[in-house]
Amino acid sequence: MVVKIGIIKSGNIASSPVLELLLDERADRPNIDVRIISSGAKMSPEQTEEVVPKIKDFDPDFCIFTSPNPTAPGPAKARELLSQLDVPAMIIGDTPGLKAKDEMKEQGIGYIIVKADSMIGARREFLDPTEMASFNSDLIKVLACTGAYRLIQNTIDGMIEQAEAGKEIELPQLVVSAEKAADAGDFSNPYAKAKAIAAYTMAEHVADLDLKGCFMVQDFEKFIYLVEAAHETASQAAKLATEAREIEKANDTVLRTPHMKDGSTGSKTVLTEKPQ
Repeated sequence: MVVKIGIIKSGNIASSPVLELLLDERADRPNIDVRIISSGAKMSPEQTEEVVPKIKDFDPDFCIFTSPNPTAPGPAKARELLSQLDVPAMIIGDTPGLKAKDEMKEQGIGYIIVKADSMIGARREFLDPTEMASFNSDLIKVLACTGAYRLIQNTIDGMIEQAEAGKEIELPQLVVSAEKAADAGDFSNPYAKAKAIAAYTMAEHVADLDLKGCFMVQDFEKFIYLVEAAHETASQAAKLATEAREIEKANDTVLRTPHMKDGSTGSKTVLTEKPQ
């Protein structure tokens, strides 16, 4: 059986750009077929109403919606539309989505809230395309090297297995904390695990600075330093996350979980061995 997965992207968080790649990193996984529709950078209710219903044409076994702030008007509209599609659906969002957990449960929608997937410093005086790309690359590095992406991968792979077996898909209700991410990272060295937890926690606090700099402080002489400080924090978090992986590489204990020829997930740690 080929499991059909519909992914809807609205706006951007660091979990969005590589989401479909986490499920099929070599583009040869035989048991899934993925389609993506997107509203681009904008995430208003108008764009949401246009793109969300289109995923139904793909006849997916389940849907994933990714967006910043699942409580904002556009994502809130998307949740309403998804609950009416008669297709199992889940949201991948950032920390503001914690406020909508109970509502998502009532709507019958699953969720993965990635706490380190912090908002960007979206001040025109500061943010240009280069800064935007650099910030996202830092957060992608944090989510990859701390284990957060693997936790997302494992969660969705579990849904794929349920769909393959003809079982009812169990929608996740997952908040990705630093500890949960590091556990999924399965670090062998305790210092590496501690660095991963530290990196993830630093990335969580990026949102505090950017929230203040983007919405609470109006004085240019003050907010410009806040958003720059937020991005510097993200940069240092990425370096710390990289250090955690480098420790594991030095010990030849980096966990790799590739998808195998039959679509299952393999595992290996020793570089010169093949995954099982």
